[in-house]
Amino acid sequence: MRITAVTCVKNEGPFLLEWIAFNRVIGVTDFLFYSNDCSDGTDALLDALARHGIVTHLPNPATTRNYQMQALKDARRHPIVTQADWVWIADVDEFLNIHVGDHRLPALITACGNPQAISLHFQFFANGGVEDFTDAPVIAQFTYSHNPDIWCADTAIEIKTLVRQDFPLGYYGAHRPFHDDTKHQPHWTDGAGRQVPKPFRSAATKRRIRAFPARGARRFATLNHYALRSLDSYLVKNDRGDVNREHRAFDDSYWRDRNDAAWEDRSIQRYLPALYEEIDRLKALPGIADLHDASVAAHRARRDALLTDPSYREMQAQLRDASPFCAAEARIRAEIGLT
Repeated sequence: MRITAVTCVKNEGPFLLEWIAFNRVIGVTDFLFYSNDCSDGTDALLDALARHGIVTHLPNPATTRNYQMQALKDARRHPIVTQADWVWIADVDEFLNIHVGDHRLPALITACGNPQAISLHFQFFANGGVEDFTDAPVIAQFTYSHNPDIWCADTAIEIKTLVRQDFPLGYYGAHRPFHDDTKHQPHWTDGAGRQVPKPFRSAATKRRIRAFPARGARRFATLNHYALRSLDSYLVKNDRGDVNREHRAFDDSYWRDRNDAAWEDRSIQRYLPALYEEIDRLKALPGIADLHDASVAAHRARRDALLTDPSYREMQAQLRDASPFCAAEARIRAEIGLT
């Protein structure tokens, strides 16, 4: 079974080997990376991995700031995608934790009844008080998240989707495929093997384009999303531009919404022994360990440079002191007189 992972990256160098190794452990066979505007050695590391046959690496073809959608449009025509049995579109901070069989993708596909698509719900993992960036697997460092059935005030939680080659595809979206065939509805399940809700499948409303209720949907798999990582890495991520900073005025709502540590889940750590072995195999390839170390050094250097800026020191302090409650929960607590 050929399973191709497609992703877009910018300055993710320190985290690449873990993500590639993890996905190889769960059964991904091919990787298509698009990169743009990298300053931490991400592109050099990917080029080296490509020379060793581990990944395919292309410059992002975007002519506007819509990097991901233009890359996905390009990816649809690439042989590594057209020749795959399944396509997995995900980001480097997302790890698919499979709860059935041997905990690999074929077991998940079988458990779900071999559908044409499987949409897996995010579970957002909190920072958990980790300030310092450490060159160690993310899945070993962060173990706390929100209650699986509700995130902030929402029972509908975002998903990412594994897509079979015969899905009646209109185009790939970052979170789900879109199709125009109203007569022949695809066999499309959630992570418990249940048909996805009709409002989501048909993208009936903006609210249901990439989210639907998560209760009971993680029976076979959970998509662990480490959107924050360490405080150091979050500052660098913010500088990179993935976190909205309207008029460069920092808003801590993104951090607060994803820093809910109400629930502990270490189940993904069952992969650690195999993950360490696979990372070691990748690092043993000529040049790879040195390029990884260079990206780690660049990540730390960027953190240090940012903290010479008073606005980033203020941001760092604000995040340390941020409310442990998301904005929606904070409003509810205020209305009932809790502080």
